Amino acid sequence: MIKIALISHLAKNDNLGVGALTVSEVGILRSIAEQNGLAIHMTVIDGPGPRPACVSGDDIQVLEMRPIRNPMSFFRIVRAHDLVLDIGGGDSFADIYGGARFAKMMLMKYLVHLAGKPLVLAPQTIGPFKSRIRRFVAKQTIRWSAIIATRDAMSTKATRDMGIAQPIIEASDVALKLPFDPPGARKPGPVRVGINVSGLLMSGGYTRNNMFGLQMDYRKLVQDIITRFQGHPDGCEIHLVPHVITFERGSVEDDYQASVDLAKEFPGVIVAPAFATPPEAKSYIAGMDFFMGARMHACIAAFSSGVPVVPMAYSRKFAGLFGSLGYDHTVDCTTDSSDAILQRIFAAYENRSILADEAKVALARGREKLGLYEAALAALMTRLAAGRAGIRDAG
Repeated sequence: MIKIALISHLAKNDNLGVGALTVSEVGILRSIAEQNGLAIHMTVIDGPGPRPACVSGDDIQVLEMRPIRNPMSFFRIVRAHDLVLDIGGGDSFADIYGGARFAKMMLMKYLVHLAGKPLVLAPQTIGPFKSRIRRFVAKQTIRWSAIIATRDAMSTKATRDMGIAQPIIEASDVALKLPFDPPGARKPGPVRVGINVSGLLMSGGYTRNNMFGLQMDYRKLVQDIITRFQGHPDGCEIHLVPHVITFERGSVEDDYQASVDLAKEFPGVIVAPAFATPPEAKSYIAGMDFFMGARMHACIAAFSSGVPVVPMAYSRKFAGLFGSLGYDHTVDCTTDSSDAILQRIFAAYENRSILADEAKVALARGREKLGLYEAALAALMTRLAAGRAGIRDAG
């Protein structure tokens, strides 16, 4: 039995994007185990929260704890496992979200190293690191990792620029493999346009003062998008699709409340349900004819289910991921004007069949790149299983 701990894989978080990473990673591990005849048990180390866990089964447990408050308990748990996978919440292995989040992530990584357990950096965004001290600390943990996997070319370059000489697997986002229920046959009707509205950007970020340096009034941009689609000759049916859904309404993060508030301004707009799981959200998004959004994993859900999508970036992770796959339809809210973004969105809408074809090719490329990570992880797990068998035989 190989015991695997998953850190920075969140199972009870309000952000369905990080939940999508966890569901997909667990699926990858189960597939590797089945294909290689391995017995595994997984422990997701997550903080407490009111949301039910998005993963379950006899081979997995979700353990609630706060490593910052209980570092020795975290250390003992890690010591009891054979392997640790760290996906960094997707994009948190950087210092763009502030010192507290960075410190928490580094504490967990260094405790894994101290415990002498192999650390796998699962596909994620790495960088940017503006602080020289944080850059140095990040560099050390990368150097000591058993597998280094990025999910885009920008992260690979950022890692190399830090002086990392070890092999780097440039994979893609594991959520490309998130399961979903494909939509049934469509009856004739209006074009379904899905818009993911970020409650975080609506609020101005965690600091509430344009934390991400957007070049426009994000709320006004979204209002203009809705107005233009409502007036479109195609008679579009607009769906506001939340991807961060908090149990406590009014949170700075809550896409659902932001969508409900917007719908009050625009009669006829449909607000999607408060999804309980990432696959539920992806299954809904798969029923759209065109999609755009500022939550990257909402866009990945569209992209990987065949829906033409325009990602609306607030950080380099968007262009890094989609650009690395050859899908170049991301707009950048930190550099582009509102007029430029509107022009690109509606040009993409008119050419959505072309976008769908491009996404199909790009998705195949992404799955192929992701296969490199899966192969490396399978090889490591097989070696660990052989090592445990050798110890038993020697005994």
